[in-house]
Amino acid sequence: MPASPFPRRLFSALTLSVLSFAAQAADFTVAYQTTVDPAKVAQADGAYEKATQSKIDWRKFDGGAEVIPAVASGDVQIGYVGSSPLAAAATHQLPIQTFLIATQIGDGEALVARNGSGIDQPQDLVGKKVAVPFVSTGHYSLLAALKHWQIDPGKVQILNLAPPAIISAWQRGDIDATYVWDPALGVAKQSGKVLISSGELSKLGAPTFDAWIVRKDFAEKHPEVVRAFAQVTLDAYAEYRKDPQAWLDNPENIAKVVRLSGAKAEDIPLLLQGNVFPLAVDQAQALGAPTVQAITDTARFLKEQGKVEAVLPDYSPYVSNQYVAN
Repeated sequence: MPASPFPRRLFSALTLSVLSFAAQAADFTVAYQTTVDPAKVAQADGAYEKATQSKIDWRKFDGGAEVIPAVASGDVQIGYVGSSPLAAAATHQLPIQTFLIATQIGDGEALVARNGSGIDQPQDLVGKKVAVPFVSTGHYSLLAALKHWQIDPGKVQILNLAPPAIISAWQRGDIDATYVWDPALGVAKQSGKVLISSGELSKLGAPTFDAWIVRKDFAEKHPEVVRAFAQVTLDAYAEYRKDPQAWLDNPENIAKVVRLSGAKAEDIPLLLQGNVFPLAVDQAQALGAPTVQAITDTARFLKEQGKVEAVLPDYSPYVSNQYVAN
């Protein structure tokens, strides 16, 4: 007796369905950092995977200078970087686009001098050891602060250290000051004093921000994934900004941010309140002339400091607002 053709047809249909799903799948890798922001809750909850219908490999990086090479190589499709490494990457014409402003940095980054280091005022930095991750927003801000104080960077011992190394060096007493973000910032504050924050520098004309970038080839192939990723982030921001105190009073939110950032629970309220997390209505405009100008200004500063060789005539190809809903 011949076998019924139904199972074969069913098998064929299932096979086509699986193949179709495989063709549409956009499993990807995301480089995240230990910044304190409301979207860490969405990350912990798996909201990004659900919205993008993808498997996401989340990889922790200590700074944007490490993220950029990973994105450039294709190992990472979406990455979190600061405005300084972003400007350097765009200047080198890497295949990236800025699709979301993650935060406008305020007190979340700062220059801290160790107690007992002899640094009581900015001029005391001369001859001292100051640690900062090179080509980071902290590095940009440190140089901008020295310029504001009319201090020659060549007279300061500026050391290139990643945040984990800064923590170790600070605890050993090997450095006198550091310009960094959490969790290293929190460690430094315990036995040091803030000389200036990125929020104060912003008012002095040297603003910094963090952004989400994407490889152009991935965005062109999976624009819906990039839009979904952006929307999850914006939803998290909206939830926080709707009632910041209620958000902070939820111990689950705090626990999730602590787990992914390494910051201390008691520091999270101040760190969140010190930064600005732009909502969707702000993003569409920001991801245009303002961000292009900010990247241009940062690139010019980096050129002055000898960190890049030239400044591009136009940085608009590295910024796009097409992935955020107006």
